[in-house]
Amino acid sequence: MKLRELHIKGFKSIDSDKGQNIPFGDVTVLLGANGAGKSNVISLFDMLHCMVNQKMRQYIGKHGANELLFYGQKKTQEIVIKAYFESVVGNNYKITLSFGHGDRLVIDFKQSKAGQQSPITSEVYALNNLLSEDIAIFLDTKNESEFAQLEQEGSKQLNEFFWGIRAYQFSDTSETAIIKQRGYVDDARFLHRDAGNLAAFLKMLKEHVPYEKYYKRIVQHIHRIMPQFGDFELDPLPGNRDFVLLNWSDSSGNDYLLNPHQISDGSLRFMALAALLLQPPDLLPKFVVLDEPELGLHPAAIAELAGMVKIASQNAQVLLATQSTRLVDEFEPENLVIAERDEERNCSIFRKLDTEQLTEWLERYSLSELWEKNVLGGQP
Repeated sequence: MKLRELHIKGFKSIDSDKGQNIPFGDVTVLLGANGAGKSNVISLFDMLHCMVNQKMRQYIGKHGANELLFYGQKKTQEIVIKAYFESVVGNNYKITLSFGHGDRLVIDFKQSKAGQQSPITSEVYALNNLLSEDIAIFLDTKNESEFAQLEQEGSKQLNEFFWGIRAYQFSDTSETAIIKQRGYVDDARFLHRDAGNLAAFLKMLKEHVPYEKYYKRIVQHIHRIMPQFGDFELDPLPGNRDFVLLNWSDSSGNDYLLNPHQISDGSLRFMALAALLLQPPDLLPKFVVLDEPELGLHPAAIAELAGMVKIASQNAQVLLATQSTRLVDEFEPENLVIAERDEERNCSIFRKLDTEQLTEWLERYSLSELWEKNVLGGQP
């Protein structure tokens, strides 16, 4: 099941009249200036993930329903999201989030089949029981037999897809960052969005025989960027076997143990990216979202990052939001979606590049050069 397009109206910087169509491939690179709306697309995927994980109350509590609406509830009363998938029964879905009293959002969910829109009925199995204290669900109760079929085929896949969305941001590598602290040794089911459980996750890969080859691949990629790196030392802490720390040894061969505070910020972020993108395919999220993954990376590490993204895209869709000219040059024009600010409508707009129109330009210039010249758009 692959997401091919989202039509969005009324969400944050995306207008509530025409809305925006955003296409997605196996790899999608969102490119644009500060304030163009890239981070708002990232947060939309975060919200979709929260829906199926029964965390909408926390999401709305953190962001505020009014602030999720384009210029607030006085101008915009609802957010509309239409998702178009390939290879799925009933491949079009529409989610409407309407503003309600008490800074709430009321959700209406519909599925289209064979070109005709038909409401999902009965209980909200389609989105893993969205009903919670902060959400009301309005569903048509007709056509129960049709719902049963949709639930088993299309809606089940949709639920699995939304559950499999993971948005990652590895920017916090400060002295108090969770990634540098000791973590519970069994917290290894999946890599956390801030890589706070990186040590436990790597330990699980290293010690689980079917995953050992993926662990070795991660170590090899880290060594390419950090030649002094030898291996991780992930034994549980002495005196407390329930916790593990991201310790490591260098390539000198001595037995001196180094800790996560003795890793540069860029190297630590690269370790997290390698673990995320090179993990076993059966553990990899269905849809990986990365916000400015190039932060603090050496140019050689950025090229390595692009290669790891392409490896991951063989088993998952990957969405990158970036301003890195170096990273952009590692991808093809068809991977790029340009984010811009429409000053007349005061909203974000998104468009896919026309590769045919760029043919002559690309004979003389790289993608990054065309972006800097504002041929591609996406500049302030």
